[in-house]
Amino acid sequence: MNLLLLEDGDFVAADRVRLSGRRLQHMLEIQQVAQGDSLRVGRIGGLMGEGRILSLDAGQAELQVELTASPPAKLPLTLILAMPRPKMFRRILQHSATLGVPRIILINSYRVEQSFWQTPFLEPAALRENLLLGLEQARDTILPEVRIEKRFKPFVEDHLPSLVQGTQALVAHPGDYPACPRQMSESVTLAIGPEGGWIPYEVNKLVEAGFAPVQLGERILRVETAVTALIGRLF
Repeated sequence: MNLLLLEDGDFVAADRVRLSGRRLQHMLEIQQVAQGDSLRVGRIGGLMGEGRILSLDAGQAELQVELTASPPAKLPLTLILAMPRPKMFRRILQHSATLGVPRIILINSYRVEQSFWQTPFLEPAALRENLLLGLEQARDTILPEVRIEKRFKPFVEDHLPSLVQGTQALVAHPGDYPACPRQMSESVTLAIGPEGGWIPYEVNKLVEAGFAPVQLGERILRVETAVTALIGRLF
């Protein structure tokens, strides 16, 4: 935890918070802080700064906080992701938040098992929890937006063309395609398929919506590896 994230409900005054639960346990067991110590803190959706511990015991901590710094800028990226396997999905959410992805759109694909959509990791509370873990790692306070689109064809045909306007739209897919570009300065919409890749029909529909296919080489990567490798290459 590189940043102690504060909820609106933690504030008992404009400059004071009371904490318990997981964050308190982390402070006691991992950070091993004491009264008078200072920590990096940030208000979810707001500014970052410093918190000084006024009191601390096994039940709660009270901190005086001063929030003056803006969170780091997000990447100019919309990530479109075929719904991954649930265990992998959890890690991808955290990695995406850590890397500064501001928007994630989850879509269906022929190779996505329908059971993936039943995962409890898609519940709003679980989505938020995993995104917050990514923000804690990166020292960021702004939650990414997550949008769920379970119908591939209607989304790609009816909504995607307008969403990609003004961006460089790329679909990652193994094959005889140009290499993924590097060090992009413009906004990017990046579509990454499921394990096994997009089927040809899906690639064609994405191309019709304005996407250009790109590849990372001959090696076939796991989705979580492809996400971080592509984002790192692009930005």
